[in-house]
Amino acid sequence: MVRLSPEQIVYNLSKIPGWVLLQGERLIERTLTFADFKNAISFINQVSEFAELANHHPEMIINYNKVTLRLTTNDVNGLTGRDFALAQRINKLYPPYEKKR
Repeated sequence: MVRLSPEQIVYNLSKIPGWVLLQGERLIERTLTFADFKNAISFINQVSEFAELANHHPEMIINYNKVTLRLTTNDVNGLTGRDFALAQRINKLYPPYEKKR
């Protein structure tokens, strides 16, 4: 995998709503809110299945009904297409779980 340029990162970030760039251009993160703990865990289980298939594993932090996901490619110490592809997949999984305000 090749580390993305700053221009490529900005372009790809525009395609994944809700994600923010952290640590310069090394990491993307999104925090999602669920109705309850059970829904948060169910979502995490779905994400873990896709992460295993892609052999690309996000950092996942669970705080009751909030899940924070962080993506980076450690092999290149930055962001690659794999990070953005998994972020897109995560975004597609979320709407059925989204907490209604």
